[in-house]
Amino acid sequence: MSDKQKMVVAISSRALFDLEESHRIYEKEGVEAYCRYQLERENQILKPGTAFPLVQKLLNLNTLGEARERVEVILLSRNSADTSLRVFNSIQDHGLPITRAAFTNGSSPFKYVEPFGADVFLSTDPEDVANTLGSGFAAATMLPSNTKSSAASKGKLSIAFDGDAVVFSDEAELVYQQKGLIEFAKHEVKAAKKPLPGGPFRNMLSALHRIQSEFPAGESPIRTAIITARSAPAHERVIRTLRAWDIRIDEAVFLGGLPKGEFLRTFGADIFFDDQQGHCDSARKHVPTGHVPHGVKNSK
Repeated sequence: MSDKQKMVVAISSRALFDLEESHRIYEKEGVEAYCRYQLERENQILKPGTAFPLVQKLLNLNTLGEARERVEVILLSRNSADTSLRVFNSIQDHGLPITRAAFTNGSSPFKYVEPFGADVFLSTDPEDVANTLGSGFAAATMLPSNTKSSAASKGKLSIAFDGDAVVFSDEAELVYQQKGLIEFAKHEVKAAKKPLPGGPFRNMLSALHRIQSEFPAGESPIRTAIITARSAPAHERVIRTLRAWDIRIDEAVFLGGLPKGEFLRTFGADIFFDDQQGHCDSARKHVPTGHVPHGVKNSK
């Protein structure tokens, strides 16, 4: 991977830090009360939020092996420039090497995803996430969860993805929704050797694979997995698609409709991305989870 090739992750301040109390003040009392609250607590360090452990592990990748900037994390926040000091004070206190940011004073910051060259935007705001996906970039809504990844004490970064409508397009999911399981299976067997089009998270998976390729086999600090509701014989198209993309996945789990939560706990995911709310609700009981409101299941 060249020095110019790095994975860029954009994250909202509410995903990085616990800002729920101040957000409640914003919703109940308005902007002025929120700003006053933040300014009065400018030197009070914020506690980690849902995505904080993930960000730590991502940034730690820059220190391994031949140290280089493999990952950059950029902050995109609806805070004003004036109230941003508490966020940056917290970033510095926690020792996070985050230097680039955009503060938009209440307007949606998703517009800065493209000029920053971000591969993914993680936010707690569903509207910002939907706008980002609608603009053709990967994004996920970080869901509330009190769980810590079972891999949190380990050094490796473990990231799991759903397949259809996340890594891949929703082409096959559309067949399933319109014609049912039997016709879906027939369609996938017939198209087994035809690679699926890429979904919103294809570029992120590719970026992770580039970083993995820097390290000898068996020594990579990253593990990736596809954990999908598909089962045989619809598995073949997934495998052949990844092969056509020249992307290696460490683990692939074909569940045939089983709940995903326990499998994600077993994998030890630091984060899991899925387009279906039901799968996300199962997952977030066990691991940090990002909902990807993309594809036919979210068309309404």
